[in-house]
Amino acid sequence: MTKTTRDTSNTSFQLKGGLFTLTVIYLFNPELTVLGEQLAKLVKQTPKFFQNMPVVIDLHKLQPPSATLDFTSLIQCLREHGLIPIGVRSGNALQHEAAASIGLAIMPNTKTEATAEPATIKPTVATDAAPAAPAVVLTKIITQPIRSGQQIYARNSDLVVLGPVSPGAELIADGNIHIYGALRGRALAGVSGNQSARIFCQTLEAELVSIAGHYWISEDLHNSAMKENVHIYLEKERLHVSTY
Repeated sequence: MTKTTRDTSNTSFQLKGGLFTLTVIYLFNPELTVLGEQLAKLVKQTPKFFQNMPVVIDLHKLQPPSATLDFTSLIQCLREHGLIPIGVRSGNALQHEAAASIGLAIMPNTKTEATAEPATIKPTVATDAAPAAPAVVLTKIITQPIRSGQQIYARNSDLVVLGPVSPGAELIADGNIHIYGALRGRALAGVSGNQSARIFCQTLEAELVSIAGHYWISEDLHNSAMKENVHIYLEKERLHVSTY
């Protein structure tokens, strides 16, 4: 018997699994006029943050739960404000049917539909080979103030800024963000999905803060520790602000 190999010279595509961080928009009621007004107000404050942002529509907080949704108008409303809806989560069979009929994916509800048993990690058998050196994660350090319109991204690392961050400036990091000065712009930590990431700053006057896709805008921060030394962290899918 002769073993054959696949000829890939004419292959036009390849499928691979991927892991992406997606923003979830929770609908509380089916009134799209109110949704559009509130989205317009939110996007006006941070337009670049929402530009071409893929989102999943979550229906489990919808009232009444059996409400009939005009998904065509809903998609149009979201797209008008820069959001790109890709799927629906939760909801009932009729809502799923309506969403699927216009091309939205039906996403699993990881909190209620996941039934698989957690995988068991087996201990590694020791060998004579030398252990691999631990990966070194570098920290990106910025020594200058961040001006309005600037965007700094620390890929696969923490970000440290030794100065103030002006309104209209944006800090992005896959890890933590440390600001030794005032944060008046936007700071997005854990953008690759790291929910353990944190944001530290000496003065909190931010336009927006975000950890792993969960965000607050300036209005949400008015009741928090504004203009104090704080760190911001994510716990039970909610952002928290604590002084230090």
